[in-house]
Amino acid sequence: MIGRLNHVAIAVPDLDAAIATYRDTLGAEVSAAEPQPEHGVNTVFVVLPNTKVELLGVLGEDSPIAKFLERNPDGGIHHLCYEVEDIRAARDRLVTAGARVLGSGEPRIGAHGKPVLFLHPKDFLGTLVELEQA
Repeated sequence: MIGRLNHVAIAVPDLDAAIATYRDTLGAEVSAAEPQPEHGVNTVFVVLPNTKVELLGVLGEDSPIAKFLERNPDGGIHHLCYEVEDIRAARDRLVTAGARVLGSGEPRIGAHGKPVLFLHPKDFLGTLVELEQA
């Protein structure tokens, strides 16, 4: 059901410092920061030959990244994103199997302009999983 790994998301306490680390120290191609107010995050994508790294910064007081950083002040891996061919069919199959979809259960538009869903980390070995329509 899942396709390729789309990205690994890392929550960071200082987005500018994280950008500098990837761009200047590691020599990576780094996108401009894009605010995602519906999700409460600022996103930056590090483009790699086989996938992307998404750097997540806080946007607003209710940002889920702020809550994550309270528990992990140095930052860390926030979620893994996998592509799926049909996000609603994937959701239905997962719900039937007992997985919990976060939020309303309806796909929302994510940072790539495609529908996304998040799955409860307790159902996936302690890892928050994002599904993105391929």
